[in-house]
Amino acid sequence: MPPVATPTLVKTPRSTRSTIALKLVMAVSGLLFIAFTLVHMYGNLKAFSGQEKFNDYAHHLRELGEPILPYEGFLWITRVGLLVALVAHVTAAVILARRAGAARRDKYQVKRNVASSLSSRTMRWGGATLLIFIIWHLINFTAGKVNPQTGETGDAAGDPYSLLVDTFSVWWMTIIYLVAMLALAFHLHHGTWSSIQTLGYTNTASSRARAKQAGWLLAIVIAGGYSLVPLAVLTGIIEK
Repeated sequence: MPPVATPTLVKTPRSTRSTIALKLVMAVSGLLFIAFTLVHMYGNLKAFSGQEKFNDYAHHLRELGEPILPYEGFLWITRVGLLVALVAHVTAAVILARRAGAARRDKYQVKRNVASSLSSRTMRWGGATLLIFIIWHLINFTAGKVNPQTGETGDAAGDPYSLLVDTFSVWWMTIIYLVAMLALAFHLHHGTWSSIQTLGYTNTASSRARAKQAGWLLAIVIAGGYSLVPLAVLTGIIEK
């Protein structure tokens, strides 16, 4: 009697299911970050309205949700949620990168970048650059409120507008910020496309084209919008 074929070939290997799950984690957390950057950009652009309106907006964020939430409760919920999303995003990225590297070694593949875009080739380095920038950005504006112009720390004056203007009045701080925005643009361009693809919305040629257009649009709007404020400070359009 001939051997009976087993159905193991039809089953999805556990490693494949795990890889798909990790890509979903990256896609969903990435979309959360896009939503946050859009809202945060809106707040940053309030600087063009002047010191009083910018500071009023910053103060309003601390009171958002009262009396249901305590003072700064909404901000802390947002911070914890973003931290969880960041840890998940970075962890998934590291695991997937290691698996991709192991697969190339196992199959003796030669690395070719002919068909890939610059944004896809710089995803890992761009991600690492953004992670370092986020840490400094938090020290600068949130955790330590370090003023690079005066060397002062803390928020005794309760004046985030002055901290913003003092920070970007230092030319090298603006350069660092703009380099980070360039990395963000590349990351958004490919990340948006990858997220839409992972979620299964690139099954047709037209949907793939729209996904690529969405990546370009978000990259230009978000990175460009964030760059406006430091450039305006450096050129004297925004001042104290």
